[in-house]
Amino acid sequence: MKRIEAIVRPEKLEALRLALEEVGYPGIMVSEIKGHGKQRGVTHQWRGTEYKEYFLPKTKVEIIVGDNQVKKLVGAITEACRSGTVGDGKVFVTSVEEAVRIRTGENGESALV
Repeated sequence: MKRIEAIVRPEKLEALRLALEEVGYPGIMVSEIKGHGKQRGVTHQWRGTEYKEYFLPKTKVEIIVGDNQVKKLVGAITEACRSGTVGDGKVFVTSVEEAVRIRTGENGESALV
């Protein structure tokens, strides 16, 4: 099993959800986070005064899937969230040793569906 973590722009969340629905996914967890990458924040101007916002709002999407689903889900995520500009985000794939459904006690990949 694998955990797919995608850090994306908040405005891309609905497009991402629709893309994932098309390819099929077992479940999704969404968190609102703040951070920055290469861009190191943005500069705003308010009433003639410039100020820098170092931590930008981002959305973290987590999906736990079987090994055979990783490639199609990562492809759907990158297609839905790519704008070609700095700040589009990142996708991380890590291994998950075990999953247990609390209600039934099922474990492994059967706990995901």
